[in-house]
Amino acid sequence: MRNLRNLLKNMDPSLILLPLTLVLVGFVMIGSTAYEGSFAFDRNMLKQLLAFSLGIGVLILSLLFDYKKISDFEKILYPMSILFLLSVYTPLGSTQYGTRGWLDLGSVNLQPAEVGKVLFIVLFAAYLDRNRKEIQDLKGILKALLYTIPLISIVILQNDLGNALVYCFIAGVMLIVAGAAYKALGLIVLTAVISSPMVYMILQPHQQQRILAFFHPNDTSMAGNYQVWQAKMAIGSGGLNGKGLFMGTQKGLDWLPVQESDFIFAVIGEELGFLGGGLLLLIFAIFLYKLLKIGEAAEDTYGQYLVYGIFAMFFFQVFENIGMNMGIMPVTGITLPFVSYGGSSLLANMTALALVLNVNIRSKLITF
Repeated sequence: MRNLRNLLKNMDPSLILLPLTLVLVGFVMIGSTAYEGSFAFDRNMLKQLLAFSLGIGVLILSLLFDYKKISDFEKILYPMSILFLLSVYTPLGSTQYGTRGWLDLGSVNLQPAEVGKVLFIVLFAAYLDRNRKEIQDLKGILKALLYTIPLISIVILQNDLGNALVYCFIAGVMLIVAGAAYKALGLIVLTAVISSPMVYMILQPHQQQRILAFFHPNDTSMAGNYQVWQAKMAIGSGGLNGKGLFMGTQKGLDWLPVQESDFIFAVIGEELGFLGGGLLLLIFAIFLYKLLKIGEAAEDTYGQYLVYGIFAMFFFQVFENIGMNMGIMPVTGITLPFVSYGGSSLLANMTALALVLNVNIRSKLITF
């Protein structure tokens, strides 16, 4: 314990304060979506509080163990991760929003693909650490991608295109950090772009409709465009200072769908205005910058890959969620980290934060 206390002296306190601020904003705004004349601590907030409490527990326990030892369990964690993702096809599995991606655990639902993103980062970081000399050419990169295919394919089969894109983005960033040749990566990206029409053909109808809606933003009859229009109207009507906390009309009249989760940024924009939304973006920017600095200061490549993978996860989710609220990205159902309602999402985010803190306290002292 004395050694742990010494390690904690190396922790950057803002890594706790920034996410906690985001979680607090999330609690308030989730409460705002349920506001009907008075603030009510509803079922959604209770579930969010439970997920946050579990996340704090995971965070504290994780600091007791050296992250470097996690890679020793790769051969066990890999098949367990596959089975975990496949668990949605057991009798406990349930379908929501067209995605077979939840486990019905009675009073709560768990989304394995959300927690699986952190497992994916842990596993792929271990693989890249073992094979970093081999991924300098196309053959090595293809072997690395083959390692990720079983995990990503299961998420795609669940019709969870949003999380599948997150997995792919994470893999791409981690390959770049590990030193993969740019020409080889460019060839793979070009191949993916050329084959995108074929990929489109095998997507589910509701996924195809969302993509078509993105390319026809003025057609509000298309699935997805109604939500985006309402989100943009909410953000625009907030002006500079917003309409006031709990006073949003797009939200209050239930014109804004999935307002506690996918479109919570629109609620923030309407009630807190440009200043509130801008401040939230600033908090995210500072947090992401600090992740980059911690990845740079990691004392080993495994820790570096872990942190950059987590950076990629957070960056893509922030960009995609806010982007779809503003109509510059297609609607994919990706939550805003730490802020959106979603127990599985918050638990995954807290677990990812725990890994970053683990790397941080065991790294050389850095100055921000």
